[in-house]
Amino acid sequence: MVRFVFAVLISVAFTAALAGDLEDGVAAYEQKDYATALKKWQSAAQQGDAAAQTNLGVMYDKGQGVAQDYKEAVRWHQQAARQGLASAQHNLGVMYDEGRGVAQDYKEAVRWYQLAAKQGFANAQNNLGVMYKNGQGVAQDYKEAVRWYLLAAKQGVAEAQYNLGVMYGLGQGVLQDHTRAHMWLNIAAVSGDKDSVKNRDIAASKMTAQQIEQAQRMARECMSSKFTKCD
Repeated sequence: MVRFVFAVLISVAFTAALAGDLEDGVAAYEQKDYATALKKWQSAAQQGDAAAQTNLGVMYDKGQGVAQDYKEAVRWHQQAARQGLASAQHNLGVMYDEGRGVAQDYKEAVRWYQLAAKQGFANAQNNLGVMYKNGQGVAQDYKEAVRWYLLAAKQGVAEAQYNLGVMYGLGQGVLQDHTRAHMWLNIAAVSGDKDSVKNRDIAASKMTAQQIEQAQRMARECMSSKFTKCD
């Protein structure tokens, strides 16, 4: 299953002069006082703060405190992305990926995902994995998809954990391994991914009781180590 994540990353970065508006905007946003959040972030964004800019982009995308306007969302994400903010680069990639506010352009989506992914932004890593798996904007490459899924999965992204489990189950980009498929799907299920339970059970139907026990043990060790012992 292909799933894209639109990162609502609030208060990604602060500058000393603008921290007040950013923090006030965060507090208002968390209270669903979108009008106040919009006002605070507009002030900071107009002074060039990248975090406030991409947060405004999110609000325009979702129509929070302002009329929904995808083109305006793209405009703010672009300003922040060009300053190198990973979350904004990811968000802009999503807009190109889904054709919201811009013509759909998978190559441009990949370009922005790559910039964010190379900075370690987990959702962009997962989305880049999806692009490689499907051959959208890049040549299809299962091994490269697995590489990016793994990086995001180890950062706790449930969608990436699910996607990695599916790759192991199908033997795409890796040797088919139902034990590892079960492990990652089990981890994704614990992380809140609803589809993982069904797919985990499918993997279990092809495994012995001993293999299932091993997969469960591996999942526990992976999670308890904060994803440092998952190989």
